[in-house]
Amino acid sequence: MTTDMDKKNPQLEKWVSDFGNDYIHRNDLEDWKMPVGMEAFRRMIGDLTLQSILEVGSNIGLNLHFIDALFQGRVSLHAVEPNSKAYAKLLEAPIQLKKAWNCDGFSLPPADASMDLVFTNGVLIHVAPEDLGRITDEIVRVSARYILCSEYFSHEPEEKPYHNQSDLLFKRDFGAFYLDRYPFLKVVNYGFLWQREFPIFDNLNWWLFEKP
Repeated sequence: MTTDMDKKNPQLEKWVSDFGNDYIHRNDLEDWKMPVGMEAFRRMIGDLTLQSILEVGSNIGLNLHFIDALFQGRVSLHAVEPNSKAYAKLLEAPIQLKKAWNCDGFSLPPADASMDLVFTNGVLIHVAPEDLGRITDEIVRVSARYILCSEYFSHEPEEKPYHNQSDLLFKRDFGAFYLDRYPFLKVVNYGFLWQREFPIFDNLNWWLFEKP
């Protein structure tokens, strides 16, 4: 579900183009990544009781592979991915994928409070600051209880070059952004995915929130 406004989003236009296709090849599933990814998600959400999860910006579903293995197929997985090639590959993934949508995160198809957990992993960093609230509003709307955010951290909002291009990577304290915009959220836990231990995740900070 891509709106006319979203079609004019320069970051989104990049991710649905060859630039986004190249990301698929840089981040394919390999055997060595499974135990690393499972351990990362065990620390972030392993002690939660979940029936349904939605990943916003899943790409080919790498994180969903880790989660599916961690919960041994007991959780219904859902995904939103705007890049059509990544979406096609996601649909072929041998995981408990109940539903996926080839759309962006600015108008999430699921109903209000319909997913136990909604999360992003290295996705909000690619959303321009003026659009960030639109996508997090949707994430909070769809979540029935938990929201997980794992992104690059910066004390102050800043733009950084990304693969030699500008206007595609925006760092900030995303945990503070969530709490400032949605003060009703409760911080359940937070942490750091150190690249030396978790080379897949490239030094991401993460926050787990709970809705009242």
